[in-house]
Amino acid sequence: MAKNESSSKKESGKFSKLIKSVLATVLIVVASVGATLFYYERYAGGNGGLGGLASSAPAEAPAAPLPPPLFTPLEPFTVTLRNDNSTRILYVAVTLRVGDEDSRKMLSNYMPEVRDRILRRLSEQRADYIQTPEGRAALVEALTQDVEAPYTPHPRGPSVTGVLFTAFVIQ
Repeated sequence: MAKNESSSKKESGKFSKLIKSVLATVLIVVASVGATLFYYERYAGGNGGLGGLASSAPAEAPAAPLPPPLFTPLEPFTVTLRNDNSTRILYVAVTLRVGDEDSRKMLSNYMPEVRDRILRRLSEQRADYIQTPEGRAALVEALTQDVEAPYTPHPRGPSVTGVLFTAFVIQ
């Protein structure tokens, strides 16, 4: 009987060693596979070998295409500029860049008033000032504010995102 108990202890010891070594091998294999998947997911940009399953990182949606810019060209302006001792002529063609179709329609509907506002602003200018880059930039800002001001009876003016000079001549 004592022999039986000692041989069963030997067998159970061998069996537990076998189980431990199999578990250690399985653990090493699982850790290797996990590390490989992590590497490919994180650094190689792949889907981690998941066979088409979604990755854990949320996929970025493709950027929506930007709408094309909306431009409203205006008829050219010819304005007399007064200096201290001479009279000069300004010939300028302006194109307005608008933010949306409603702004384009509003400008079209109020075109006589738009042109009047621009003509008044242009006729106030001094030739020596608007020939400089700073003068033109200030003129662009002033024209933007003038054109964006509300038109009666609308409480809001059009959205003007740019005033572009397509011709600019001072004689």
